[in-house]
Amino acid sequence: MNNKYDDIINLPHHISTKHSQMSLEARAAQFAPFAALTGYDDEVKETARLTNERIELDEESKSILDNKIQMILEQLSSRPTVSFTYFIPDAKKDGGRYETITGIIKRIDDYKKVIVLENKEEIPINEIIDINKGQ
Repeated sequence: MNNKYDDIINLPHHISTKHSQMSLEARAAQFAPFAALTGYDDEVKETARLTNERIELDEESKSILDNKIQMILEQLSSRPTVSFTYFIPDAKKDGGRYETITGIIKRIDDYKKVIVLENKEEIPINEIIDINKGQ
């Protein structure tokens, strides 16, 4: 039986003298999955990430918070420890998250409308939804 490739089938494998042999990792990279839509996976994850809606306080709740802030102002010299629950808007999409932080109040900045804690954390007064006196 005479085959078409009998003249080359048993020849030794050619090794180039000009080009170095490709590593197995580089050869495998040729067949790695190709992401045609760069950033698509990140966008899907971002869309799936949940955020909370901002709670709008009624006038009574705002009044209670104002009274608590006034009480804190009166006790500022005794360096009270207070817990604040406040809203942090999300930078990328509507909504955000609520965080509770406890600390010793350093001062209340009326110009910037923030409460400054001793650890230099600033809490926007307009975003606070709850205040509790600490231990």
